[in-house]
Amino acid sequence: MPYAFDAYVTAVQFSASGEALFALGDGTVRFESGPVVQAHQGAVLDAALHPSGQGLVTGGDDGALVWTRPDGAQTLARQPGRWIDAVAASRESGLIAFAAGKTVEVRDAADPAFVRSFAHPRSAAGLAFDPKGRRLAVATYGGAWLWFARIAEQKPLVLEWAGSHIALAWSPDGKFLMSAMQENQLHGWRVADEKNMRMGGYPAKVKSLVFLSKGQMMATSGAQGVVIWPFGGSTGPMGKQAAEVGFDASTLVSRVAAPPTGQRVAAGLEDGRVWVCDLVGQKTEMLKAEKGPPITALAITPDGRRVAWGDEDGGAGVAEAP
Repeated sequence: MPYAFDAYVTAVQFSASGEALFALGDGTVRFESGPVVQAHQGAVLDAALHPSGQGLVTGGDDGALVWTRPDGAQTLARQPGRWIDAVAASRESGLIAFAAGKTVEVRDAADPAFVRSFAHPRSAAGLAFDPKGRRLAVATYGGAWLWFARIAEQKPLVLEWAGSHIALAWSPDGKFLMSAMQENQLHGWRVADEKNMRMGGYPAKVKSLVFLSKGQMMATSGAQGVVIWPFGGSTGPMGKQAAEVGFDASTLVSRVAAPPTGQRVAAGLEDGRVWVCDLVGQKTEMLKAEKGPPITALAITPDGRRVAWGDEDGGAGVAEAP
């Protein structure tokens, strides 16, 4: 099903019921079932699925953190005069985190009075809860800061690496934390001993990374195909070579999505196309064959059967994956 929203698609997620939810640069959240809700007086900058599995939690350039459902929008927090440009949520712990400049706040979806605030020396660019939702990783300049999300006074674990870190992903077992950088490379840490993993060779910046196959693999954008890193064993990808699927010399992969189990990965391309690949059979199926503006948002259902996407001009779609 194609859509024309006429605004940059910031994010797309699937709700627990399987409905596609789109967050847009015009401040609206659009639901696959039809409702359009004005969540922000300005652009949506980031979004995450609410811990309940229903509706989106979005941050905007109006300084608001908003929970939007088909029947309306509820403001959860405000940071007047600041942008909320990174959002994360954990269904396991019920926690929501957001970043405004150098400050990261954590809220509890079940307790409006709960607030934790964590300060950093540089702006926070990306957030990720660990698999249990207890620990929060913050990407910033110089590395990643790890906080216990419910503890007020603490000293964070700082995983250091020079450069600007912009997006994070935890392995499903919580042993590895991976970071996309402003440079054309990934970096990672084995959290237990802070062992560094430098993973370069990308022709472009990695904008998207996700674990699949129960944590045995990680897929990333940033190349002419989807880059697949092996994560089996205690050393993860250290000393191992990455594979590349769906190689196309004419374009780059801008977004990847994958269900946590199974070996299926979806890719959104800089030329506007979208495909899905079963890594077992190495068969790639094109879901959106016509070219257009770059894909800026991509999501897949936990069973790997439905894929949703959006592009920088407001084009979007939902398709059944073969």
